[in-house]
Amino acid sequence: MSQPNLRYQYSRLNIAEKLIAINVLVFIINSLVPFLLGISKNSIVQWFELPNDIVAIAFQPWSIVTYSFFHASIGHLFWNMLLVYFVGRIFLNLFDAKRFLNVYLLGVILGGLFFVLGYNVFPAFFNTNAYLIGASAGASAILIFICTYIPNQEVRVIFFNVKLWYVGAFVVLTDLVQLPLSNSGGHLAHLGGALLGYLYASQLLKGTDIGSGFSSFLDGIGNLFKKSEKKAPMKTVYKNQATQSKSTSKADYDRKTHQKKIDAILDKISKSGYESLSKPEKDFLFQAGKEN
Repeated sequence: MSQPNLRYQYSRLNIAEKLIAINVLVFIINSLVPFLLGISKNSIVQWFELPNDIVAIAFQPWSIVTYSFFHASIGHLFWNMLLVYFVGRIFLNLFDAKRFLNVYLLGVILGGLFFVLGYNVFPAFFNTNAYLIGASAGASAILIFICTYIPNQEVRVIFFNVKLWYVGAFVVLTDLVQLPLSNSGGHLAHLGGALLGYLYASQLLKGTDIGSGFSSFLDGIGNLFKKSEKKAPMKTVYKNQATQSKSTSKADYDRKTHQKKIDAILDKISKSGYESLSKPEKDFLFQAGKEN
C-alpha cells in the first residue's frame, strides 16, 4: 500500500481509531527496533515511561502523557485498545472528537498523577522504584465518563444486557480490590482516570465543561505545528458581495441549526436517558458523530 493511500486511510479514521493506530505503531516500533539493532528492550521506552520518582520526572516531564502510548505486551495493548474502540463508538455518537480527546488525555494525566502521588504519599510504596506505561487511565476515563453521563443506558455484556453504571461500578471496585494484590501502580492510574471521567461527566451534566481550558491549550499546540501558508501575490479580485454574503449567511444558519438539534438531543439524553430518543434522533446523532 502506497504512502499517500495510507495517509488517506488514516484520515478517514475517527479519533478513537486514530489513537488505536498510533498505539499499535508505537508498540511495533518499540518491539522491533531494539531487536533489530541488538540493543536493550528498554532502550526506547525508558525515555517515555513515567517514573514514580519526582526528581526523575523533572528530567522528562513529557512522560506524564507519553507513558500512555507504550505497552508491556500484546495482551496489555489488545485489552486497552479494545476498550477504547467500543467505548469510543458510544462516546462519538454523543460528542465530538475534541471532547473525546479532552477526556482521554486528561484521564491519562490524572492517572499519571495518582500513580506518582501514591508512590510518594503512602508508606506501603516507599523505597520502591516503579514505572508506569499503558493507556489504561485514558481508557478508564472515557468509560467512566460514559457510565456517568448515560448511566441507565444498557449495553450487551456476553449474554446479558447491563446498565452502564453497573459496568462502571464493577470496574472501579475491581481496581480497588486488586490495589494491594498486584500492579498497584497500574490500579492507581486506573482510579485516577476513572475519577477524571466521573468529574468531567457530572460537571458537564450541570452545564460546565471542565476541559475547555485544556482544549484551548491543545488548539494552541496544534496551531504551532500547522504549516504557515505562503502568501500569494497581491491581486485585485472582484466578487459579487451580495451573492457571497448570502452564501455565507446560509452556511452559518445551517451550521447553527444543526448544532441546535444536537444540543437538544443531548439535553434530552441528560434528562431522560439515551433510550428516550426516537429512532430518527438516534440515527441523526449517529450520523453527526461520524461527521466529527
